[in-house]
Amino acid sequence: MLIRYKKALEKIAMGLLSFMPNEKDVKKLTETIHSYENDDNWVLYLWKKNDEYVGIVGLVTDQNNTATIQHVSVVPSYRGEGVAKEMLQEIGELGQYENVRATDETRQLVQKCINCIDKKTDE
Repeated sequence: MLIRYKKALEKIAMGLLSFMPNEKDVKKLTETIHSYENDDNWVLYLWKKNDEYVGIVGLVTDQNNTATIQHVSVVPSYRGEGVAKEMLQEIGELGQYENVRATDETRQLVQKCINCIDKKTDE
């Protein structure tokens, strides 16, 4: 289940974001979290499964209702269980975004998940 980020989840969000290769540094993590807190175009969602936060997805939106996925991360013990696919699928189902695209950093995972979603709907 997607949960919109709020300040009370800051430490959990920082922990989940720290699994991203470019978010290992505490200073960088802090800057990223502050961007999600202070910029209306930056939107962060946490994924809760079985009463545990196991994933995170961060978007930057533009005036055309296009969302760029700049952060996608899943707790290592939950990888391979389709968590990223479920998060991205639910982002699409929110109906808030005309288009969803990826950055260079998130492209490979996003394309893999979207291909899984497409295959599932083709069956």
